[in-house]
Amino acid sequence: MQFTVDQTDLAAAVTYAAHSLPAKPPVPVLAGLLLAATDDDVLRVSAFDYETSSDTTIQAAVTGPGRALVSGRLLTDIAARIRGTVRVELTGPRLILTAGSARFTLPTLPLEDYPQLPDAGTGSGTLPGPALAEAVTQVAAALGNDDALPVLSGISLHHDQAAGTLTFTATDRYRYAVRTLTWKHCDLAGDRTALAPGKKLLDAVKACADDPTVDLTIPDDSNAGLFTVRSETSTSTLRGLEGSLPAYNTLFPSEFAHTATVEISVLKEAVQRVALVATRNTPVRLAFTADGSLVLEAGSSDDAQAVDTVDTALQGEELTIAFNPQFLTDALTAFTVGGATAVDFQFTSPTKPAILHGHDSDDQALRYALMPVRLDG
Repeated sequence: MQFTVDQTDLAAAVTYAAHSLPAKPPVPVLAGLLLAATDDDVLRVSAFDYETSSDTTIQAAVTGPGRALVSGRLLTDIAARIRGTVRVELTGPRLILTAGSARFTLPTLPLEDYPQLPDAGTGSGTLPGPALAEAVTQVAAALGNDDALPVLSGISLHHDQAAGTLTFTATDRYRYAVRTLTWKHCDLAGDRTALAPGKKLLDAVKACADDPTVDLTIPDDSNAGLFTVRSETSTSTLRGLEGSLPAYNTLFPSEFAHTATVEISVLKEAVQRVALVATRNTPVRLAFTADGSLVLEAGSSDDAQAVDTVDTALQGEELTIAFNPQFLTDALTAFTVGGATAVDFQFTSPTKPAILHGHDSDDQALRYALMPVRLDG
């Protein structure tokens, strides 16, 4: 195998594929990146850990086709630091990489032990890359990280055949994020729901966020439970999770006793300021007043205290409610990802979930249910 390639292209390709490298590979070959140079001047870079695969192609000047398996982390680090045109040559069990005055000799891993990459199959539908990345990033703010409940680490994708929409949801039991997109679906015969590994899906869609169109596959019994995220030159596959998220419809009522609109950037900064005195698991209290003020408080009379005030527009009676400050900050950040500058808080009572959505946003925009923290007394 022998080829030359631009350093920028090589670095982008190995960085993309490295998303599928396991942190602790169960066998040594799974720590490798598979390089395949073909006669049509294409370099294919792939990684697979039995659960996730990443596969991408770039243009290269190939003078000798072939394949090699090398340490993924090492190749990624090298590709990020070299400059200019890169010459790669396989000599026996060694891969020689030269760029400018730098020369690297890398041992290869046994190709015969590397697993076959999964078949990506047929796409379920097509979405714009930026919209897909935005939606997944927004709902990922509510992902759980409890190892005892792996289902809560997933993002659910639901295809509605009649509406032609795809809805993304995530929850950790204390918050629930919902975002819907209209998409061009292919030959799906009816509604379909499946659960994807949340962080891996986020990595996959961010990698193709600049692509104008992305084919997305929602698994069923015919494709071994694989999600596929595929752009023109890159493909990621993710093995779906077993189980399903709890239903969210009952968490989002249609009638509310109180509604308040707040500028996101101002509120987020105020929450972060008063949270400086909040000890572990201590909430930030929000008092929405009739005079158009939102008073934020944290701390207690026996410890450090903080108070701050921002403007709000309240409809309904005054209300005091408390939230985990990190959860509230995560929610506000998720709305800014979608371009919102103000958020509507909708309440039924101080002990029921607050519903957040972007001010003047439509029904498909992010909706976020946030559980309050019960106040003593």
